[in-house]
Amino acid sequence: MPIPAQLSKTLRLPLIAAPMFLISSPRLALACCKAGIVGSFPALNQRSSDGFEQWLVQMNDELANWQQRHPAKVTAPYAVNLVVHRTNPRWQPDLELCVKHQVPIVITSLGAASQVVDAVHSYGGLVFHDVTNQKHARKAAEAGVDGIIAVSAGAGGHAGTTNPFVLVHEIREVFDGAILLAGGLSHGEDVLAAQALGADLAYMGTRFINTEESEAEDAYRNMIIEAVSADIIHTPAVSGVPASFMRQSLEAAGFDMQALGKAGDVNYGEKLKPMDDEAKAWKTVWSAGQGVSQIHDVVSVEALVNRLMEEYQSARSRLL
Repeated sequence: MPIPAQLSKTLRLPLIAAPMFLISSPRLALACCKAGIVGSFPALNQRSSDGFEQWLVQMNDELANWQQRHPAKVTAPYAVNLVVHRTNPRWQPDLELCVKHQVPIVITSLGAASQVVDAVHSYGGLVFHDVTNQKHARKAAEAGVDGIIAVSAGAGGHAGTTNPFVLVHEIREVFDGAILLAGGLSHGEDVLAAQALGADLAYMGTRFINTEESEAEDAYRNMIIEAVSADIIHTPAVSGVPASFMRQSLEAAGFDMQALGKAGDVNYGEKLKPMDDEAKAWKTVWSAGQGVSQIHDVVSVEALVNRLMEEYQSARSRLL
């Protein structure tokens, strides 16, 4: 399946910088879009719908101004992540704001809803949905999404446990739309490998934590530089949904390392409170994927995308 037409001519690299809780903001998303890849952020990174709408206005205005000043540059669209879960009281009003401001791409999590697809398609937008298994991919396909994000083993955030080679093929068996691959991608050659596997786009999160434009604090970035893949712990204990965190931050926060298999409660409404326990937990218990072992610096988004592009082209040349 080719990259959707709305994206095919607006990307320097077939890559989306994934939306990350407490890390992604318009500053990071705008830097990505200006560098020629899709930038994104979760709606819940703003603590109110009013604040979220301000972010949408900022994104649309700044990108329009940028394109006017730099007509020859490739400028990518942006994406917003909506948590479509019964415990999130904001997902419907936030969806209405996405329609009002015509968000180019809506990324849904924890619920593939045809209501979202119909609303976003009404103005020509795209809907991508993240899944960790074929069962949820089938439901997303039935809802009519444009793309499915295969969140494979090794991904940061709310990650799956299935090998990417298996997961992409399993999704392709039930879905003929665009597939995006997430899980341990850090280099340009990883983007090419994702395409060779059958994915249309790559989905990269952890690598963008260590950019100058992210909201991560220096200690977070330094821990990523020092960590290796074996330091990534996949546990449901923090948010109720299995997610990947750095061992060092779990230990520093006082988690019982022997009890990390115990699930917590899933409640996205709690994220809306100014000082809720989960938000505080994610501020000190830092999420990352296994790609940490490949991250050794902090650079600007522009420098990182240029590096990824060079690696991608070099990898293609080696295969010719």
